[in-house]
Amino acid sequence: MDYLTLTYVALGCYLCGSLPTAYVAGRILKGVDIRTVGSGNVGASNAMRLLGKGWGVTVLLIDALKGLIPLLIILHIWLKGHPHVQRYALIGALACMVGHIFPVWLKFRGGKGVATGLGVMTALLPIAVAVALPVFILVVYVSRYISLGSITAALVLPAAFFIDHDLASSPELFAFVAVACVFVIYKHKSNIKRIIAGQENRLGDKKSPPL
Repeated sequence: MDYLTLTYVALGCYLCGSLPTAYVAGRILKGVDIRTVGSGNVGASNAMRLLGKGWGVTVLLIDALKGLIPLLIILHIWLKGHPHVQRYALIGALACMVGHIFPVWLKFRGGKGVATGLGVMTALLPIAVAVALPVFILVVYVSRYISLGSITAALVLPAAFFIDHDLASSPELFAFVAVACVFVIYKHKSNIKRIIAGQENRLGDKKSPPL
């Protein structure tokens, strides 16, 4: 691998991922720092509570595109045909998620990586995402817990990996998927505690969850 290309991939994807969509939307639309309201999370679910469903979905889509577009450029335009294209893409995917979770612009306090993770996984594993995404939607529809839908999808995705991949031929890809999903679940540890305690905010509720 070329270290200069590696630097460009990592830095470019980090900067794309670090764009604080929910923070900017909160400031522009409400004049509010989203870190001071609701769950304090700089992500789509908290943006939905602050700005409403329409803007919340818009934030989610933009956050997903922060991961999808850079990965598509790496895989299908910039480094297409390169013998190490998948490794560059995995490094770029990690950088996108790290950028979203730890954005330099907000003193490294960002979101939980779900939407941006959706974007990078769609680029890397479109079939697995096509399985996990309906599960997310179904769980959110039934439970009205966005966090529970995210956790469930993160559990399903590594299993869905094996629909069109095998561990022998794609060990690095599976390792990335597994670690990324475990980390997303870990970032939801406070949500899990609130769900167990019956204190988690449901989709459509007016009351915000405790910090």
